[in-house]
Amino acid sequence: MSKVKNSITLTERQLYDLELIANGGFAPLSGFLNKDDYENVVSDSRLKNGELWPIPVVLDVDSEIFASKVGDIIDLKNSRGKKLATLTIESIFVPDKKVEAKNVYGTTDISHFGVDYLFNRTKDTYVGGKITVTEKPEHADFAHIRKSPAELKKIFVEKGLKSVIAFQTRNPIHRAHFEVITRSAKKHNAHILIHPAVGPTKDGDIDYPTRVRSYEKLVAQRLPDATLSLLPIAMRMAGPREALWHAIIRKNYGATHFIIGRDHASPGKDLAGKAFYGLTEAQEFAIQYAREIGIEIVTSPELVYDESQNEYISPEDAKAVSKIVSISGTEFRRRLREGEEIPGWFSFPEVIEELSKNKIN
Repeated sequence: MSKVKNSITLTERQLYDLELIANGGFAPLSGFLNKDDYENVVSDSRLKNGELWPIPVVLDVDSEIFASKVGDIIDLKNSRGKKLATLTIESIFVPDKKVEAKNVYGTTDISHFGVDYLFNRTKDTYVGGKITVTEKPEHADFAHIRKSPAELKKIFVEKGLKSVIAFQTRNPIHRAHFEVITRSAKKHNAHILIHPAVGPTKDGDIDYPTRVRSYEKLVAQRLPDATLSLLPIAMRMAGPREALWHAIIRKNYGATHFIIGRDHASPGKDLAGKAFYGLTEAQEFAIQYAREIGIEIVTSPELVYDESQNEYISPEDAKAVSKIVSISGTEFRRRLREGEEIPGWFSFPEVIEELSKNKIN
């Protein structure tokens, strides 16, 4: 008879992964990937049984202190020693991280956020198996907008909604984003779900409590009929594969449409200044699988602000009399940090007010 032989204190990423496995956000996963499923995901973006799943969700452990074997049941705990779940071990294996990096991220360059995490922060032994939840994760903040897939689906059914369009973000929502969201919702006659990532994201991103407070104000003042709910996900910045992953997750949360922007989930450029992914690569990759997932991919257009018309337009619609103005992310942060004026065409005052309360680097 199997018995508990060991316990693991989960890392921050593992805690977020566990929460989404447990609440159905990571369906069809029922645990951390075993060896067969892991290898299939890395090579083909599918589980061994053929179901679509593009990102390895693994439990990495320190082999020097891990004493369990296949068949054992181990406790999964948080940093305070609280038991959250048990895992029945199906496999213990050493992955080929170079293959994982090349297939999942498209590169082995450690200047890529996800590759750096894989090579330098992920342990070299993976443990796979199904989990049994013993305690739901607790969050001290924003409990009223932390909805599980079942809870969101119930809300949508009670409201009689036929179409729900989800918007993914790890950044504040500025005017250009707002235009994309509202125009896309109108085009598809869909209810808006603002569904920001609030787990670990790219280094240098604005902390999630600051972002969430800005979302709350924005929704209250500009999108009163929208639904705001937080997604407890640890982002990998895997570009095309991550876009597909996000689409599957939004389907699990009840969305019928999902907005994917240009350069979705990208870590940016390498040290030589070359982009890791093409601008539309993530959109194109996700669209290939949209029918299989059962969700419509809505591609976010590029919008620029035309000061002469006082509105956002596509670059193709710009005329000789158009006056296109822009503020880079670096310039925005500088102005925010130094207390300089940020024009209303770039961002809403309630968003700037919340961001200004915290030091932005």
